[in-house]
Amino acid sequence: MDSETNNQSIVPKKEPNDFIFGRVLGEGSFSTVYLAKDIQTSKEFAIKVCEKRHILREKKQQYVKREKEVLMLLSKHAKTSAPFFVRLFCTFQDHSSLYFVLTRATNGDLLTYLQKAEKFEEEVAQFYTAELVHAVEHMHLLGVIHRDLKPENILLDTHRHILITDFGSAKIIPQPPFLPETENSDGTARRSSFVGTAQYVSPEILTDKRSSPASDLWAIGCILYQMLDGNPPFQARSEYAIFQKILKLEFQYPSLFPSVAQDFISKLLVIDSKERLGAQDFGGYPSIKNHRFFESIDFDTLYLKTPPWPTKCRDVAELASEVSDPSEFLNTEPGLSGQQLSKLLGLQLNDEPSEQSRNSAPTPSKDALTSTSSANNVLSQPMKKGLINFPVNEQQLQARLLQQQETQSQWHNLVDKKLILKQGLIDKRKGLFSRRRMFLLTTGPNLYYVDPSSMVLKGQVPFGLTLKAEPKNFKNFHIHTPGRTYYLEDPEGFALEWCKALEEVRKHYYD
Repeated sequence: MDSETNNQSIVPKKEPNDFIFGRVLGEGSFSTVYLAKDIQTSKEFAIKVCEKRHILREKKQQYVKREKEVLMLLSKHAKTSAPFFVRLFCTFQDHSSLYFVLTRATNGDLLTYLQKAEKFEEEVAQFYTAELVHAVEHMHLLGVIHRDLKPENILLDTHRHILITDFGSAKIIPQPPFLPETENSDGTARRSSFVGTAQYVSPEILTDKRSSPASDLWAIGCILYQMLDGNPPFQARSEYAIFQKILKLEFQYPSLFPSVAQDFISKLLVIDSKERLGAQDFGGYPSIKNHRFFESIDFDTLYLKTPPWPTKCRDVAELASEVSDPSEFLNTEPGLSGQQLSKLLGLQLNDEPSEQSRNSAPTPSKDALTSTSSANNVLSQPMKKGLINFPVNEQQLQARLLQQQETQSQWHNLVDKKLILKQGLIDKRKGLFSRRRMFLLTTGPNLYYVDPSSMVLKGQVPFGLTLKAEPKNFKNFHIHTPGRTYYLEDPEGFALEWCKALEEVRKHYYD
């Protein structure tokens, strides 16, 4: 029986002391996600803790409100055959924070396995696309457009079924879904703010038209292409160039791409949103589900099936346990007091590293040294007079180093041809998970970060007088800017060196 109004979705009157908080699962600009255990039931959850002052500082009130509304709507109208969403079990607050008690996704996200496998077999891609279509159909029938569907927002539960997450960019349609886009009184389409991620954003959002359920259908086409090819269909060295390719529908299928899947994707990746497969359907997506690509799929029983698994991922440990390793709960007391919070974040007052621990810091591998201390990494050269106070004519030295960098560094064209002073692979945390990025500190000063897999520039950390790098331990450090705090982890344990380098560059340019 469909639990269209599941009375167990929302559990009232909880507070921090009802949970034992474990390790940090992820961090965002105004929130931290913890593994947590209910002290009464021993059930485990992911609890998103949003600091009120950060929400106000970054003007994210609407983001938080919208995410809560969507999660409550999806939880209230849970459907037995489409349990493919992170569930909101309850919310509560104290004087400083808001708490969202969410499903714990024990098997990470789809992108992690896609990167490990390089690409999925057709059977695997078909199964996960079918779950995604079934989930999106249910979501759209409730009037919710996600607007940021991508592999990293598709988590995997204990049995490796999908759980769609991150509804901060979502929109609730104040009208019955599956109707044509509404217009303003003057006959023009309503404009919306830009949302989404470059590789998966639909053309109508780029042209500043109103997003619709068909925007999510476009993203499904992009995700399926990526599962079968290993890369998204639209790729370039910058987000602007990606946008231009999207608007021109400029992509190609590899020669061995499955023909039926190609036909399906081509019917979704259509510039005119009204012409996409499913865009004119009512009461669901029969035209999508009846496509030949899903010929062997019974959508209503997907949740009962064992998902097929990529061959290259079969060396991954068996299905994650529903119960965590006890070591994940370093804190044994309920709640999030200041002392307990410090323990969880590794910030104990008596946790100053000893001389012995300093000397036993992780030693980077040869490969790591290549990535973090390459020949064109100016910081790897000892400079008695400072980081970029060159001992010879600065312009001549920079010109010589830039010439060397142009021929030796794959990152040269991604940093506007500026001289790279320091580079390294850094895990940039956002939401529940982190993404590995190549960070590039350059003259200017600039701090770029690049997706090392797709070689796409993802963004820059705003560099200015007030930038502050704050080390937390050998691996973790934060970069504070006026509008945002970046939560970073150096897997090789050189966080202190990054902080020192950033401060030296800041002083050189601004002091």
